[in-house]
Parts: sequence; structure tokens; C-alpha cells
Amino acid sequence: MDDDHEPGAADALTGRRREPIGAPVIRADPAVAGAHAEQAANFDPDDPTQLSAAVEEVRRFAATDGTIDRLRMLRGAAACAACVRGYGSYKDAIAAIGEEVGVSFVRKWARVHDLPIEIRRQVALGAIAPSAAKHIARVTGVDRYDLAWATIDHGLTVREVREIAGAAAESTVRAELEARAIALGRLELELPVETYRRLRTVAADGGQTLEEWITAAVDAQQR
Repeated sequence: MDDDHEPGAADALTGRRREPIGAPVIRADPAVAGAHAEQAANFDPDDPTQLSAAVEEVRRFAATDGTIDRLRMLRGAAACAACVRGYGSYKDAIAAIGEEVGVSFVRKWARVHDLPIEIRRQVALGAIAPSAAKHIARVTGVDRYDLAWATIDHGLTVREVREIAGAAAESTVRAELEARAIALGRLELELPVETYRRLRTVAADGGQTLEEWITAAVDAQQR
């Protein structure tokens, strides 16, 4: 993402945010935010009042030095992205926010806001640390999904996520995972016995392995 790239363009196939920039999609979800969902702030970059609120939020966010909860982090990231879109570039956003907040700060959190909802939700639920999300957001396309799911499935540390994201600039996340003997696509699950029996029976009835049945079920859902 270059300095003048505006995060948030809708593109379901390239690991980008599909919802309006600044909208509290996850922060307003009671299943995630609980009683705080109703107070979730919207930062519409086309609304001068809300854009001003986003500027103030970025200033507060930068002053916390990262010592806030996950929902407040998503709020700060939304404000960063709204400022970039509202003012047209990182440079102009910083001019409005104040030089005490650096371009790199706004860029990295605007990128987090640009992550697809599937990944942002895992950040909100605590499955992915905000510090890891910053590095996942550095990569693009399917690499974002691959790195996010590998982070959860294999318990990658923030340092490992950072190293893989950096190396993927000249490669792909999949290649970097393979180079580290981290198996993308291999997942160990523990199911209730009754569920396991039903799953095995349904797959066997169709003459499929579990892998084939799950693949077919996922493909059918996406059609």
C-alpha cells in the first residue's frame, strides 16, 4: 500500500474490506461488543462532523501507545482509515491530525481497518492479537487469509507473523509457511462423538472422504 492508497475499496476476492470505511460493523455487533455495541462510533469520511471526530479519535488512539482493549483498537483503526479517505492521502491526513502522529502509525492501523471482516472479527474475539494483525495487514490478497488462519491454527507468535509477512514481500505467505514446515490446510479438530459419527456417516454415504465432503460443502456454500 503506497502513501496515497485509500484503504477500504470493496473487493471480496483480494482480502480487502467490503464494508463502508469507518462503519462500526464489528464494533456495533452485540455478539462481539455486548452492551457497548449501541455506542459504537461511525466515522463517515464524507461527513465533516464525523471526519472531525475521527481526527480526535486518532489523536487519542496515538496517545494510548497501544494499551487499550481490542474494540477500542478497532475504533482507532477505523478513525485512521476514515482520515486517509476523508483527506485524500496520508500526508493530508497527518496535516489535519497533527505532526505528533506519524504517517507510519496512521498507515499501519488504516491497513488493519482494511482487513476483511472475517479476519477483523478474529481480532475482536481475541484469536489474533492486534500486534499480529498489523503484520497480517502488510500482505495482500489471499496471503492475508493464509497468514491469519496459520496464526490461529499453529499459534504463531507476533515475531513469527512479522517475519513471514516481511519475507512474503518477495514470495508468498504459503511459500514462507512451507519453508518453515508450517502446514497450511492441516487442522486438528476435536468433535463431540455424536457429531463425529454423523459427519463420518454422511461422508461415507456419498462415497467421500472427510476431506472431500468438507471441500464440497464449502464450495456449495460459496456458490
